[in-house]
Amino acid sequence: MKRDLLTILDFSSEEIKALLNRAIILKEQWRSGESQLSLAGKTLGLLFDKPSTRTRVSFEVAMYQLGGQVLFLSSSETQLSRDESLQDTARVLSRYIDGLAVRTYHDANLQELASHAEIPVINALTDLYHPCQVLSDILTVKEKKGDLDSLQVAWVGDGNNVAHSWVNAAARLPFQLSLACPPGYEPETEILQKAQKLAEDRIRLSHDPVEAVRDADVINTDVWTSMGQDRERQERLAAFRDYQINETLIRKAKSDVIVMHCLPAHRGEEISDEVMDGPHSVVYDQAENRLHLQRALLDWLLGDPAR
Repeated sequence: MKRDLLTILDFSSEEIKALLNRAIILKEQWRSGESQLSLAGKTLGLLFDKPSTRTRVSFEVAMYQLGGQVLFLSSSETQLSRDESLQDTARVLSRYIDGLAVRTYHDANLQELASHAEIPVINALTDLYHPCQVLSDILTVKEKKGDLDSLQVAWVGDGNNVAHSWVNAAARLPFQLSLACPPGYEPETEILQKAQKLAEDRIRLSHDPVEAVRDADVINTDVWTSMGQDRERQERLAAFRDYQINETLIRKAKSDVIVMHCLPAHRGEEISDEVMDGPHSVVYDQAENRLHLQRALLDWLLGDPAR
């Protein structure tokens, strides 16, 4: 039976922990020069509507390192641009390739592709979720902090797709999540309430960044203006001006707090240069871990289930 990763809630707590442990093993093997060619003869399709640096490169390199091949498909260069249905596209691609990673705007398009595909479908970003990013972020937290239990994680900024995936992660794993978002920029109510019900009292939402980061082990942020929101830029800069991750704010957290940003960053807006390049930043470790987490994910979803 095929498995998809559309949101983090598609995986159980035990499966997430196993995935993280597998990523750590693969990373250690990679650093020691040991090859892992478990996907030789397999092909991953990347169907992208949105521009990408880290997501595309990490998926391509991950697949090549596992011995497989990659086929990059820009939607604008396929028959989707001429109104071929998502249903037909999914069924045809299922005859050609072994897995499909999709980076698109509307989450409903991803859901439809997955419902008709006979191969694993991976959410490589939609406007609602970015599960691969957050799973690799959690891998970084695990490496830096050890046990995830009872950690204090803060999200400061927009209640966007990455925030939604952090909310879902907190519903599956036993850390505390405090979100601080400007009024009107909170996570989607339905997504937040579903996760809060699963997590009981471990997810809190406020409008106060100082309160969110107080005694935090981890501080996380993202750009204030995402792709497709350029017309809102000036309005957003005004709304978010008190939500910058800077030295003043991180002094409210624990002395060994780590600061994360999924990139790309707008330096001087959501994060200051002194924090981005400072001793608390794990931003580039976080970016590297996209590769290792996705190697583990592809190995699991596309590999031999008998292994």
